[in-house]
Amino acid sequence: MTFLTKDKIFSKKWLIDYFYILLGSFILAVGFVFFITPHKIVPGGVYGIAIVVHYLTENLFYLWPEGFPIGLFGLLLNVPLTIAGIRILGPKFGVKTVVGFVLTSVFMDTITILRPDGDLPLVQDVLLSCVFGGVLLGFGLGLIFKSRATSGGSDIIAMMIAKYTRLPLGKLMIYVDSVIVLFGLLAFRDWAIPLYSWIVIYITGKVIDLTIDGANYNKAMMIVSKAHEEIRDKLVLDLERGGTYLRGEGMFTGQEKQIIYTVLSRREVAILEEFISNIDPDAFITIMDTKEILGEGFNSLQQKTNDH
Repeated sequence: MTFLTKDKIFSKKWLIDYFYILLGSFILAVGFVFFITPHKIVPGGVYGIAIVVHYLTENLFYLWPEGFPIGLFGLLLNVPLTIAGIRILGPKFGVKTVVGFVLTSVFMDTITILRPDGDLPLVQDVLLSCVFGGVLLGFGLGLIFKSRATSGGSDIIAMMIAKYTRLPLGKLMIYVDSVIVLFGLLAFRDWAIPLYSWIVIYITGKVIDLTIDGANYNKAMMIVSKAHEEIRDKLVLDLERGGTYLRGEGMFTGQEKQIIYTVLSRREVAILEEFISNIDPDAFITIMDTKEILGEGFNSLQQKTNDH
């Protein structure tokens, strides 16, 4: 990804991407302002550092008696990090990334100023705030990631460390965020803060995956049965689903077997299980959860690559 976007300005794809960034940044900011910041939760990233600085600088600045603005501090960290990332890693951070963290910072401080309650939490229950805050953070970040932008901040730090240490990027991101969480522990001297923060990080990660990949209720099935022809007819003629024959060999008998591989909805799985139990109770069936299915009858591979 080059620094300058290759998308045609004001094209449908360009408009969708920037709508995702705008909406994602707003949702991310709402999650911080109403659920995360008021409880001093430090969910990693530059805004985690900004939350710590915000509370440590209370009554230190005339302009900001409640503490240095979180959005502004996050912006002041993101700008030099992005510049350093471009110099060290090359132009891997697009304009969309810059737009994303600028909008997030602006939304965070604007919403905070407009709130009549200031830093008071929307709900007093910390665990409830962690759950809803994590969901909002994950959904907002997921929308930003769908536009092929990044969240900047700790992502860039991890990528720079990875270049010189050759450590896995995924693990480094966890390490960087964990260090920031422990920074919150040292600042606030409360063990509850890192524990709640790790809950938020976990929920955020799960919701990011769900936002990007979507909810998927399909199941993959592998069926070993002597009645494979009847099962094939049930799949093709009744359920109107396809499948693939895989050739196998029994370990003990050495007998050649036909293995059916297919993907069905949860309802269709129940129908097929009942059918197989009636014609071959000794059939061997493996049912697996699927994260994403692309191809005929499901999501289009071409559509996904065009969207990303």
